[in-house]
Amino acid sequence: MSDQKRRAGAVVLGGGERTRQPMADEALLQHTGQPWSHLDPWRVLRIQSEFVEGFDALKELPPAVSVFGSARTSTDHPMYQAAVELGRGLVHRGFAVITGGGPGIMEAANRGAFEAEGTSVGLGIELPNEQGMNEFISLGVNFRYFFARKTMFLKYSQGFITMPGGFGTLDELFEALTLIQTGKVKNFPMVLFGRAHWAPLMEWVRDTMAEHGFIARSDLSLVTVTDDVEEALDAMGRPGEIPG
Repeated sequence: MSDQKRRAGAVVLGGGERTRQPMADEALLQHTGQPWSHLDPWRVLRIQSEFVEGFDALKELPPAVSVFGSARTSTDHPMYQAAVELGRGLVHRGFAVITGGGPGIMEAANRGAFEAEGTSVGLGIELPNEQGMNEFISLGVNFRYFFARKTMFLKYSQGFITMPGGFGTLDELFEALTLIQTGKVKNFPMVLFGRAHWAPLMEWVRDTMAEHGFIARSDLSLVTVTDDVEEALDAMGRPGEIPG
């Protein structure tokens, strides 16, 4: 039997088929054929508890900036070091730093914040292969449901810095941009850090989406694309400021 384990809330599941249980998000989206009343009322209570636990844990958090990026970035990669500098710089400007709590760029941003003696937050998520929280977290909250976790990022952040990453990073990026574009969140700066990584995407957004009228040309100004740590920090402003 495999020694691999997975944490599901307060429960730790060992490897092997006998202990195989679907993740909470997976179970929620499965079509079981059973009536709604058999399972989903209990899920509603579990979802409610995630929001209550998240709100309670983060209620006294100072103004914060979330840093997103790949869990696969090695410690010797230039983006890892840039994320450390961003985490440190955000603390020096008075912000807490929030990440997904995992390895790679998330770890780097938490590391910069932690080593600067700031508040370093990790919002973890239940995954098939347990990642665990990185060692530079001063406050960590684990979630079963992606949508509950994403609500916490938006509710407790004053801005986002999005570094190179994969599908999860793109999901967080475009959900935030949609909320900014539609006015659900206001005065919310978004930085795309790493010109070489983001340039092809922004070219497509400009030359295809904006060119054909699927977004307004003015929507292109919703993001700042940069390779410069100080420019990224300047875009976040200071706690309590309305970014320019």
